[in-house]
Amino acid sequence: MPPVTKYVQNGNVGIAYQVMGDGPLDLLIVPGFISHLEHAWEDAGYTRFLQRLASFSRLIRFDKRGTGLSDRVAEMPTLEQRMDDVRVVMDAVGSQRAALFGVSEGGPMSILFAATYPERTTGLILYGSIARGSWAPDFPWGSKPDAGWEAWLEGLRQQWGGPCEIEMWAPSMAQDARFRDWFAKYLRLGGSPSAVINIFRMSSAMDVRPILPAIRVPTLVLHRVGDRAVDIAHGRYLAQHIPGARLVELPGDDHLWWVGDSDAIANEVEEFLTGARTAPEPDRVLVTVLFEDIVDSTRRAAELGDRRWRDLLDSHNALMQAEIDRFRGRTVKSTGDGYLATFDGPARAIQCACAAAREMRRLGIEIRCGLHTGEVEVADGDVTGIAVHTAARVLAEAKTNEVWTSRTVKDLVAGSRFRFAERGTYSLKGVAGDWPLFAVDL
Repeated sequence: MPPVTKYVQNGNVGIAYQVMGDGPLDLLIVPGFISHLEHAWEDAGYTRFLQRLASFSRLIRFDKRGTGLSDRVAEMPTLEQRMDDVRVVMDAVGSQRAALFGVSEGGPMSILFAATYPERTTGLILYGSIARGSWAPDFPWGSKPDAGWEAWLEGLRQQWGGPCEIEMWAPSMAQDARFRDWFAKYLRLGGSPSAVINIFRMSSAMDVRPILPAIRVPTLVLHRVGDRAVDIAHGRYLAQHIPGARLVELPGDDHLWWVGDSDAIANEVEEFLTGARTAPEPDRVLVTVLFEDIVDSTRRAAELGDRRWRDLLDSHNALMQAEIDRFRGRTVKSTGDGYLATFDGPARAIQCACAAAREMRRLGIEIRCGLHTGEVEVADGDVTGIAVHTAARVLAEAKTNEVWTSRTVKDLVAGSRFRFAERGTYSLKGVAGDWPLFAVDL
């Protein structure tokens, strides 16, 4: 019998999940662009594949917010929000550590989770996945946001309801009438036409390339050589840029992982998980670093005098600490006239900085903030590394009452409500290369 579907709340959004198997390790599947926990069991191939995975693991599955049995949402969620849903599901089932199986569009979310929460990730498996969705001069395999792309999206909208694009997703089953009917219903139950279009737009805007070097957990990249939906060049890129990643190129041209020779995929997953050695606890993690300081603090202190300056500084410190706590950040240290804090998600770091800037202005305190996302080394409560240095240099360029970010931060919150203004390209002292910087619209 299929497992019972349960729900866990993340804020005001209900996330549907299922658990099956009682193996010695936890394996959590992060699905592709849509899924449906219960209708999946109506296909024999899907059922057989899930049962195979559950034979050596406790298998955890969920429908991402906005799809399947999870709550529909008014706006397309960000990568960070969806990553947080993984954490909430793990907490709900009592999973302290799990291997993540990121499928297709679920890969970037799995990558972000593994880099952010390495202590909760025993391994990372990426199947038919991507590091970036759109074309770039140094990434020619992504989709170009041109008229052809828009025409494809509109065609998808018009076809929705039937087994649309089945020749791309599962060419080996494209002529099977039973599978076509099942797949059409799977798509309908998984998401509405507009939701699916928004998902593809968000996927196109994703770019997790900057955080690939921060992955410190064992990683297996699986990709079928003839995959018609996601070119194998994407898989090769992932394997080349994730430290120690192992790439397995599989025969076949189906993108759906339970179609075709699914046993070959299951074999690789089982060997990877059951044969892996216990990885040492990581001391390097991916965070968003926030630097904040009072503008012209030396001049203000001289103007106000010691007592009034102390009162202003106390008000500043209390407000800043309250905002860091509100957005689930971690205060690393006070810098005298500012703060260094870290966040496990860039959106919360931006929200904290913007809220602080607005509230400080009401108190007559002018501040500036700089943010960057990258890998840091944690030791004795402090953080060090190039990401910390970069965030400090972004702060140094920021103007009064503004929150500035690196492009990495901006790209990681693609699809969110945040609006950014270009502030030019800078040579940051001690940091290689030229850095486009952006100010957040407060």
